[in-house]
Amino acid sequence: MKKIVVLGCGMVGSAIAGDLNKEYSVKIIDIKEKNLKQASDKYKLETERADLSNKSELQNAVKNYDLVICAVPGFMGFETLRSVIEMKKDVVDISFFNQDPFTLDALAKENNVTAIVDCGVAPGLSNIVLGYHNKRMKVIYFECLVGGLPVNRTWPFEYKAPFSPIDVLEEYIRPSRIMENGNIITKPALSEPELVDFEGIGTLEAFNTDGLRSLLTTMNIPTMKEKTLRYPGHIEYIKVLKKCGFFDTKEIEVNGKKIKPIDLTSKLLLPLWSLEEGEDEFTVLKITIKGEENNQPKIYTYTLIDRYNHVDDISSMSRITGYTCTSAARLLLTNKFKRKGICPPEFIGEDENCYNSIINDLIERGIKFK
Repeated sequence: MKKIVVLGCGMVGSAIAGDLNKEYSVKIIDIKEKNLKQASDKYKLETERADLSNKSELQNAVKNYDLVICAVPGFMGFETLRSVIEMKKDVVDISFFNQDPFTLDALAKENNVTAIVDCGVAPGLSNIVLGYHNKRMKVIYFECLVGGLPVNRTWPFEYKAPFSPIDVLEEYIRPSRIMENGNIITKPALSEPELVDFEGIGTLEAFNTDGLRSLLTTMNIPTMKEKTLRYPGHIEYIKVLKKCGFFDTKEIEVNGKKIKPIDLTSKLLLPLWSLEEGEDEFTVLKITIKGEENNQPKIYTYTLIDRYNHVDDISSMSRITGYTCTSAARLLLTNKFKRKGICPPEFIGEDENCYNSIINDLIERGIKFK
């Protein structure tokens, strides 16, 4: 039986391990005993405590496995991926680090490694859909709107984070790169807000975030943008915090102690942004692709709304992110996807069999596009 190790035991990492554990031998590793116990109790997983920021501990942890899943926080993602590639292990990564993954492409090819990166919702599933259509039509416009939100809107932020708050804050800090008229344009995060209506949800507010990532270099599409969705009014509170310096990364001195404002902000927001156990939430993903197919104008619009699964006790964001990742993992484990090097999800979507495999996997788990 193929052996898999999952690095990171957060909400998404544990969902990934739980799904793959039905078919393969899976171990999940984290530094937090509490997270490991929760995952073990819920999914009957083999667990191990290790400091994954320690390179020797990390590489020792993955050496006996056929496939590695990286589900560590974004700030650890790049170095974790590099260490895994150095161990000559195929890997699927959802850590969404801010460095350019293609700087590891030569290393991955040298080690005969397939490294599927950014394999979550968006980037991730959205890239797979675009990759599929871009191979079969001339695409001139791509837009992705995505967000995960609680059903109950609690003042002041009306938001709960289905993953690490520090990774959410990164969306509010990192400048947004979009494609306009064939040129990469950088705009501030949170810029160009607009209201968008969704059936069964209501009106949400969309704003620029840096979610195109690899698509900026792998796709020759003149207009592309990605926006994050929140309840209307959320970004005004975030802009106030940002203006006051709460997201700054430069250390300041407080009562003789040095601290990064963003670390304090993350610590304060964690209890406010943590989902309660079993709390109802939903994820929205809307993809619009415009272009020419068979010499005719064509528009594809995909809308996905997924809600907390109370039967399996899994959040929608964990489901969509996790099951996109596990579907990609199965492609590697069954040798259906063999491309070497750094492989963003759009490379998977280009192959019709791989694309259908991902979509069918998600449908089997109740995740369907409209």
